[in-house]
Amino acid sequence: MNKIKWIFLLLIMSLILVSCGGVSNKTIIRHQKMEEGVDSPTSIEELKDAIKKYQERVADVQLAQSQIGIWYKILGTRYLDNKMYGEALKAFQEALTYYPDNQNLYYYVGVCAGYMSHAALDYNASGNNEVKYNYLKLAEEAYLRAIAIEDRYVRALYGLGVLYVFELDEPEKAIPYLEKAISIDTKNLDTMFVLARAYYSSYEFDKSIAMYDKIIETTKSDDTKKTAEENKKIVLDASY
Repeated sequence: MNKIKWIFLLLIMSLILVSCGGVSNKTIIRHQKMEEGVDSPTSIEELKDAIKKYQERVADVQLAQSQIGIWYKILGTRYLDNKMYGEALKAFQEALTYYPDNQNLYYYVGVCAGYMSHAALDYNASGNNEVKYNYLKLAEEAYLRAIAIEDRYVRALYGLGVLYVFELDEPEKAIPYLEKAISIDTKNLDTMFVLARAYYSSYEFDKSIAMYDKIIETTKSDDTKKTAEENKKIVLDASY
Protein backbone atom coordinates (compact mmCIF):
# COMPACT_ATOMS: atom_id res chain seq x y z
CA MET A 1 0.00 0.00 0.00
CA ASN A 2 2.81 2.42 0.84
CA LYS A 3 4.42 1.80 -2.55
CA ILE A 4 1.14 2.44 -4.34
CA LYS A 5 0.61 5.65 -2.38
CA TRP A 6 4.09 6.77 -3.36
CA ILE A 7 3.34 6.02 -7.01
CA PHE A 8 0.22 8.21 -6.90
CA LEU A 9 2.18 10.99 -5.17
CA LEU A 10 4.95 10.76 -7.75
CA LEU A 11 2.45 10.88 -10.62
CA ILE A 12 0.66 13.89 -9.16
CA MET A 13 3.91 15.75 -8.46
CA SER A 14 5.12 15.03 -11.97
CA LEU A 15 1.89 16.32 -13.51
CA ILE A 16 2.06 19.51 -11.44
CA LEU A 17 5.66 20.15 -12.35
CA VAL A 18 5.06 19.45 -16.03
CA SER A 19 2.07 21.82 -16.11
CA CYS A 20 4.29 24.52 -14.66
CA GLY A 21 6.98 23.87 -17.25
CA GLY A 22 9.55 23.17 -14.56
CA VAL A 23 10.44 19.52 -15.02
CA SER A 24 12.02 17.32 -17.63
CA ASN A 25 12.11 13.58 -18.22
CA LYS A 26 15.60 13.57 -16.69
CA THR A 27 14.24 15.06 -13.48
CA ILE A 28 11.52 12.41 -13.23
CA ILE A 29 14.05 9.65 -13.87
CA ARG A 30 16.35 11.13 -11.19
CA HIS A 31 13.50 11.00 -8.66
CA GLN A 32 12.85 7.36 -9.59
CA LYS A 33 16.51 6.49 -9.15
CA MET A 34 16.60 8.19 -5.75
CA GLU A 35 13.59 6.23 -4.53
CA GLU A 36 14.81 2.85 -5.74
CA GLY A 37 18.45 3.42 -4.83
CA VAL A 38 19.53 2.66 -8.39
CA ASP A 39 21.92 4.98 -10.19
CA SER A 40 24.30 3.49 -12.78
CA PRO A 41 24.56 -0.27 -12.28
CA THR A 42 27.62 -1.92 -13.78
CA SER A 43 28.18 -5.37 -12.27
CA ILE A 44 25.99 -8.38 -13.03
CA GLU A 45 24.45 -8.33 -9.57
CA GLU A 46 23.80 -4.57 -9.72
CA LEU A 47 22.18 -4.93 -13.14
CA LYS A 48 19.98 -7.82 -11.95
CA ASP A 49 18.98 -5.81 -8.88
CA ALA A 50 18.15 -2.76 -11.00
CA ILE A 51 16.02 -4.82 -13.39
CA LYS A 52 14.09 -6.37 -10.49
CA LYS A 53 13.42 -3.00 -8.87
CA TYR A 54 12.23 -1.37 -12.10
CA GLN A 55 10.04 -4.36 -12.95
CA GLU A 56 8.33 -3.89 -9.61
CA ARG A 57 7.97 -0.18 -10.35
CA VAL A 58 6.32 -0.91 -13.72
CA ALA A 59 3.87 -3.28 -12.02
CA ASP A 60 3.04 -0.62 -9.44
CA VAL A 61 2.45 2.03 -12.11
CA GLN A 62 0.24 -0.35 -14.11
CA LEU A 63 -1.83 -1.07 -11.00
CA ALA A 64 -2.13 2.63 -10.25
CA GLN A 65 -3.19 3.49 -13.80
CA SER A 66 -5.71 0.65 -13.83
CA GLN A 67 -7.29 2.02 -10.65
CA ILE A 68 -7.36 5.56 -12.05
CA GLY A 69 -9.27 4.30 -15.09
CA ILE A 70 -11.82 2.60 -12.84
CA TRP A 71 -12.24 5.76 -10.78
CA TYR A 72 -12.86 7.83 -13.90
CA LYS A 73 -15.57 5.37 -14.91
CA ILE A 74 -17.20 5.56 -11.47
CA LEU A 75 -16.98 9.36 -11.57
CA GLY A 76 -18.64 9.37 -14.98
CA THR A 77 -21.53 7.22 -13.79
CA ARG A 78 -22.00 9.50 -10.76
CA TYR A 79 -22.21 12.52 -13.06
CA LEU A 80 -24.59 10.61 -15.32
CA ASP A 81 -26.85 9.74 -12.38
CA ASN A 82 -27.02 13.45 -11.59
CA LYS A 83 -27.75 14.33 -15.23
CA MET A 84 -24.46 16.25 -15.54
CA TYR A 85 -23.90 14.91 -19.03
CA GLY A 86 -21.06 17.22 -20.06
CA GLU A 87 -18.94 16.33 -17.05
CA ALA A 88 -19.85 12.66 -17.43
CA LEU A 89 -18.71 12.73 -21.04
CA LYS A 90 -15.32 14.15 -20.00
CA ALA A 91 -14.89 11.47 -17.33
CA PHE A 92 -15.72 8.62 -19.71
CA GLN A 93 -13.34 10.09 -22.28
CA GLU A 94 -10.56 10.00 -19.67
CA ALA A 95 -11.48 6.43 -18.69
CA LEU A 96 -11.13 5.37 -22.32
CA THR A 97 -7.48 6.44 -22.30
CA TYR A 98 -6.94 3.63 -19.78
CA TYR A 99 -9.46 1.13 -21.18
CA PRO A 100 -9.76 1.81 -24.95
CA ASP A 101 -11.48 -1.54 -25.62
CA ASN A 102 -14.24 -1.30 -23.04
CA GLN A 103 -17.64 -1.45 -24.77
CA ASN A 104 -19.47 -0.07 -21.75
CA LEU A 105 -17.46 3.15 -21.80
CA TYR A 106 -18.28 3.70 -25.48
CA TYR A 107 -21.95 3.08 -24.72
CA TYR A 108 -21.89 5.72 -21.98
CA VAL A 109 -20.14 8.16 -24.33
CA GLY A 110 -22.99 7.59 -26.80
CA VAL A 111 -25.61 8.25 -24.13
CA CYS A 112 -23.91 11.44 -22.91
CA ALA A 113 -23.31 12.76 -26.43
CA GLY A 114 -26.95 12.19 -27.26
CA TYR A 115 -28.08 14.20 -24.26
CA MET A 116 -25.54 16.94 -24.96
CA SER A 117 -26.93 17.32 -28.49
CA HIS A 118 -30.20 18.46 -26.94
CA ALA A 119 -28.40 21.22 -25.06
CA ALA A 120 -26.39 22.34 -28.10
CA LEU A 121 -28.48 25.32 -29.12
CA ASP A 122 -27.69 27.62 -32.02
CA TYR A 123 -26.77 30.53 -29.75
CA ASN A 124 -25.39 32.56 -32.67
CA ALA A 125 -28.67 32.15 -34.57
CA SER A 126 -26.68 31.12 -37.63
CA GLY A 127 -29.28 28.66 -38.84
CA ASN A 128 -26.68 25.89 -38.84
CA ASN A 129 -26.27 24.05 -35.55
CA GLU A 130 -23.02 22.26 -36.25
CA VAL A 131 -22.36 21.58 -32.56
CA LYS A 132 -25.56 19.54 -32.23
CA TYR A 133 -24.74 17.53 -35.34
CA ASN A 134 -21.23 16.84 -34.07
CA TYR A 135 -22.60 15.48 -30.79
CA LEU A 136 -24.99 13.22 -32.68
CA LYS A 137 -22.21 11.89 -34.89
CA LEU A 138 -20.08 11.30 -31.77
CA ALA A 139 -22.94 9.28 -30.28
CA GLU A 140 -23.22 7.26 -33.50
CA GLU A 141 -19.49 6.57 -33.57
CA ALA A 142 -19.45 5.57 -29.91
CA TYR A 143 -22.38 3.13 -30.26
CA LEU A 144 -20.83 1.59 -33.37
CA ARG A 145 -17.54 1.16 -31.55
CA ALA A 146 -19.30 -0.55 -28.63
CA ILE A 147 -21.05 -2.93 -31.04
CA ALA A 148 -17.78 -3.63 -32.87
CA ILE A 149 -16.31 -4.79 -29.56
CA GLU A 150 -19.41 -6.75 -28.48
CA ASP A 151 -21.80 -7.39 -31.35
CA ARG A 152 -24.58 -8.66 -29.04
CA TYR A 153 -24.56 -5.58 -26.84
CA VAL A 154 -28.31 -4.92 -26.69
CA ARG A 155 -28.14 -1.53 -25.00
CA ALA A 156 -25.79 -0.17 -27.68
CA LEU A 157 -27.91 -1.71 -30.47
CA TYR A 158 -31.00 -0.08 -28.99
CA GLY A 159 -29.25 3.25 -28.43
CA LEU A 160 -28.07 3.33 -32.02
CA GLY A 161 -31.58 2.51 -33.22
CA VAL A 162 -33.08 5.37 -31.23
CA LEU A 163 -30.41 7.71 -32.58
CA TYR A 164 -31.13 6.82 -36.20
CA VAL A 165 -34.93 6.92 -35.85
CA PHE A 166 -35.50 9.98 -33.68
CA GLU A 167 -32.36 12.11 -33.98
CA LEU A 168 -30.68 11.58 -37.35
CA ASP A 169 -33.87 10.74 -39.27
CA GLU A 170 -32.31 7.66 -40.86
CA PRO A 171 -34.78 4.90 -39.91
CA GLU A 172 -33.53 2.50 -42.59
CA LYS A 173 -30.16 2.36 -40.86
CA ALA A 174 -31.81 1.57 -37.53
CA ILE A 175 -33.69 -1.53 -38.70
CA PRO A 176 -30.86 -4.12 -38.81
CA TYR A 177 -29.55 -3.07 -35.40
CA LEU A 178 -32.99 -3.14 -33.78
CA GLU A 179 -33.83 -6.47 -35.41
CA LYS A 180 -30.66 -7.92 -33.97
CA ALA A 181 -31.47 -6.50 -30.53
CA ILE A 182 -34.93 -8.13 -30.69
CA SER A 183 -33.40 -11.45 -31.71
CA ILE A 184 -31.30 -11.35 -28.55
CA ASP A 185 -33.80 -9.84 -26.11
CA THR A 186 -37.04 -11.14 -27.58
CA LYS A 187 -39.43 -9.47 -25.14
CA ASN A 188 -37.91 -5.99 -24.94
CA LEU A 189 -40.95 -3.78 -25.48
CA ASP A 190 -38.96 -0.55 -25.80
CA THR A 191 -36.97 -2.00 -28.68
CA MET A 192 -40.17 -3.29 -30.29
CA PHE A 193 -41.73 0.16 -30.25
CA VAL A 194 -38.69 1.78 -31.83
CA LEU A 195 -38.45 -0.97 -34.46
CA ALA A 196 -42.16 -0.60 -35.29
CA ARG A 197 -41.57 3.13 -35.72
CA ALA A 198 -38.53 2.47 -37.93
CA TYR A 199 -40.59 0.17 -40.16
CA TYR A 200 -43.36 2.78 -40.37
CA SER A 201 -40.94 5.60 -41.23
CA SER A 202 -39.38 3.37 -43.90
CA TYR A 203 -42.83 2.63 -45.42
CA GLU A 204 -42.66 -1.03 -44.42
CA PHE A 205 -46.20 -0.90 -43.09
CA ASP A 206 -46.85 -4.66 -42.89
CA LYS A 207 -43.79 -5.19 -40.73
CA SER A 208 -44.75 -2.25 -38.54
CA ILE A 209 -48.25 -3.65 -37.99
CA ALA A 210 -46.83 -7.08 -37.21
CA MET A 211 -44.49 -5.57 -34.62
CA TYR A 212 -47.35 -3.69 -32.92
CA ASP A 213 -49.32 -6.95 -32.87
CA LYS A 214 -46.35 -8.61 -31.18
CA ILE A 215 -46.28 -5.85 -28.55
CA ILE A 216 -50.00 -6.30 -27.90
CA GLU A 217 -49.53 -10.06 -27.48
CA THR A 218 -46.46 -9.68 -25.24
CA THR A 219 -47.31 -6.86 -22.84
CA LYS A 220 -49.25 -7.27 -19.62
CA SER A 221 -49.75 -3.52 -19.26
CA ASP A 222 -53.08 -2.09 -20.36
CA ASP A 223 -51.47 1.30 -21.06
CA THR A 224 -48.76 -0.23 -23.24
CA LYS A 225 -51.35 -2.28 -25.12
CA LYS A 226 -53.48 0.82 -25.68
CA THR A 227 -50.48 2.77 -27.03
CA ALA A 228 -49.59 -0.07 -29.39
CA GLU A 229 -53.18 -0.30 -30.64
CA GLU A 230 -53.30 3.45 -31.28
CA ASN A 231 -50.01 3.36 -33.17
CA LYS A 232 -51.17 0.35 -35.17
CA LYS A 233 -54.26 2.26 -36.26
CA ILE A 234 -52.06 5.11 -37.50
CA VAL A 235 -50.04 2.66 -39.60
CA LEU A 236 -53.18 1.01 -40.94
CA ASP A 237 -54.59 4.38 -41.99
CA ALA A 238 -51.31 5.29 -43.70
CA SER A 239 -51.17 2.00 -45.58
CA TYR A 240 -54.49 2.50 -47.41
